[in-house]
Amino acid sequence: LSGPVLVAPNHLSYFDPPLVAVATRRALSFMAKEELFRGILGLLIRSLEAFPVRRGEGDTEAIKEVVRRLGEGKAVLLFPEGTRGFGEELSPISAGIGMFAKRTGALVVPVGIIGTEKAWGKGQKIRRAPLTVVIGEPFRYADVANSENERENRAVFARVLGQRLAEAC
Repeated sequence: LSGPVLVAPNHLSYFDPPLVAVATRRALSFMAKEELFRGILGLLIRSLEAFPVRRGEGDTEAIKEVVRRLGEGKAVLLFPEGTRGFGEELSPISAGIGMFAKRTGALVVPVGIIGTEKAWGKGQKIRRAPLTVVIGEPFRYADVANSENERENRAVFARVLGQRLAEAC
């Protein structure tokens, strides 16, 4: 896929960004919580096109960075659930990804990740586990959000993305 793309995987582990990057075969930028940018890990993920976000604050710098990168035709990985889950069910879809999809017209690619919660889930040590990545059907905000009511459009977009993520998982 070329042009601006929002890669939207479920999130189970710190393994997810590199695994998705390998599976999509495209250079990806990704937003990560600012706490990860300390020390040697911070140097590593910055070199991999990551940029920090201050979660829970409406971080305008991170928002501008996503819009800028998409405007340059890049692919940006955003976790629609916002944080890592445990792999049992999807968390609610954050409104942010819909805002980016609408504002930029970027193609949205749902990606299902299976197994990383067993390989390195929340509160676990790293161990071997089979990993699977399933790339779902791409779509645009305008393909599914065509109501006069913008609140309804955001809800439809989130519902469709959630369904496509669940199918990919």
